[in-house]
Amino acid sequence: MLPTIGITIGDPAGIGPEIALRVAGLREIRTVCRPVLIGDRSVLEAIRPVARCDREFTVYTEATVADALSSTPVPGDAIEMVDCGFLAEPVTMALPCAEGGRACYEYVRASIRLAWSGAIQGVTTAPINKLALSLGGIEAPGHTEIFGEATASPNYAMMMYSDRLAVGLVTIHQSLASVPGSLDTARIVAVGELLADAVERLRGQKPRIAVLGLNPHSGESGLLGTEDDEIIEPAVRLLREEGYDAEGPVVPDSAFTPVSVRKYQAHLCMYHDQGLIPFKMVSFEDGVNVTMGLPFPRTSPDHGTAYDIAGTGTASLGSIIAAVKLAARLAV
Repeated sequence: MLPTIGITIGDPAGIGPEIALRVAGLREIRTVCRPVLIGDRSVLEAIRPVARCDREFTVYTEATVADALSSTPVPGDAIEMVDCGFLAEPVTMALPCAEGGRACYEYVRASIRLAWSGAIQGVTTAPINKLALSLGGIEAPGHTEIFGEATASPNYAMMMYSDRLAVGLVTIHQSLASVPGSLDTARIVAVGELLADAVERLRGQKPRIAVLGLNPHSGESGLLGTEDDEIIEPAVRLLREEGYDAEGPVVPDSAFTPVSVRKYQAHLCMYHDQGLIPFKMVSFEDGVNVTMGLPFPRTSPDHGTAYDIAGTGTASLGSIIAAVKLAARLAV
């Protein structure tokens, strides 16, 4: 039996509803999972012309979806969806707003409840916008933190994954100025363990991990900062003592050269842009954001709400296709 993957439609003012609706109808997706959209029917009805979708909707509520999915086969060409009933009408496209921020948060919370209950076996989230969340009174900085805190997961972290790169992040959505003070040897070890185990599961072999330094030249023996010697190097030593093939602190400016990418099967980065800039240069079209350490799979495309093209019907599906397929792989 194929796993059921819930696909949240993301910020209703961005490209999320369009790409979610389009991906749910693809044959290549329906052969690996049963996609069920989670959002507002009003938003999806409005985006139909943009998404060029003429399929019927099979609509459930959060209360009825579990019984419906367990007792009925996939309804032909119809698009299955859970109507959250939050927005009575669509919001203005391409503009972050309080209503949209609250709506996309409610979609995510619904997906978590459905995954916890077993109604769905995994979640793929379309993009949300941090400003919209804030306008809606939601202080969570991103999907990763929402999922980790809502599931009370003791150890969770972000991994960006493609067939070419696997990048784990020790710190995520915080200012660059706050990163050095946030680094902790135990946290680096914990994320390294998650990263190694996730990559081994996906690729079938233990990875060699490059643990990146924080400072230029990995601190140059303390001349350019002491974090590499005092915090990161002990973490590498502990990972090796646990049996993981970890090296570092690897000098950050050479960690993603062609030679290094061939040498290492995973990169453990200290902060958001240290990992995401090289990752998106290599894998923007098929990269996937994975939350490691949850009780169920959660993936997302590696791009944002793309307000500049919202409502134009031109959004690429490459990353969300990869995200749904990866969620389906992890769910079985």
